[in-house]
Amino acid sequence: MKKESLYRNSVILSIKTNSIKMLTKRIIPCLDIKDGRTVKGTNFVDLRDAGDPVELAAMYAEQGADELVFLDITATNEKRKTLAALVDRIAHRINIPFTVGGGISSVDDVRVLLDHGADKISVNTSAFKNPDLINNLASEFGSQCVVLAIDTKQHDDGEWYVYLNGGRLATPTTCLDWAKEGVLRGAGEILLTSMDHDGTKQGFAKEITGLVSRNVSVPVIASGGGGKAEHFAEILHGYADAALAASIFHFREVDIPDLKTYLDKQGIPVRKNI
Repeated sequence: MKKESLYRNSVILSIKTNSIKMLTKRIIPCLDIKDGRTVKGTNFVDLRDAGDPVELAAMYAEQGADELVFLDITATNEKRKTLAALVDRIAHRINIPFTVGGGISSVDDVRVLLDHGADKISVNTSAFKNPDLINNLASEFGSQCVVLAIDTKQHDDGEWYVYLNGGRLATPTTCLDWAKEGVLRGAGEILLTSMDHDGTKQGFAKEITGLVSRNVSVPVIASGGGGKAEHFAEILHGYADAALAASIFHFREVDIPDLKTYLDKQGIPVRKNI
């Protein structure tokens, strides 16, 4: 089902949004992968099984999701590469842009994933430890291919700091500073996850999402905390260009077609369901 010109079309679309924000807001389900299965936890811990990633991916494509994100969440911590074979199986079941992350540390890693059906790649810990990786990937594949994922947590001083290795390692670098540097180095999009909000279903982190969005020239995807349709309306109304969620979609607490209908009624521009 993977359409032949998907990568080319996503390149054209992303080039148009490098200097200006997208007008149409995107709804993006996320597959957090561990040992080949979809999992979901709260605040990055207490993981539970959420189903077969291939079947979930196919369902989301049919429901009208705008994109799909695949994150092999333990690849970096376990010092191994993303599951390319699983990426390939998913890619053949969907017809929407497909972002893959986890364990990516080189141009060759990205080439393998693109060859297996990914349209964009997401880098996190490896990019922070070697910032030149962003430059190299953007130079080789174009900024539209590079998504900088940032896991962040607010400390007692009020600042939001960057965390690495699946949220296991704190850094002294603020989220805003790293986001700005990443974009300057060539990242074409920011995937911003609030660890404080992750899995809580109490709403997205509007403060830090809005701060980053106002200070970078590329689209920002809000992640962490989506629990009901109202939360998506809140974050997409002036704070983020896209909203990502996992468990509420996996367990059918919120269906994407219903969510898009709700957002449309709230005056938030979304791609209409086919």
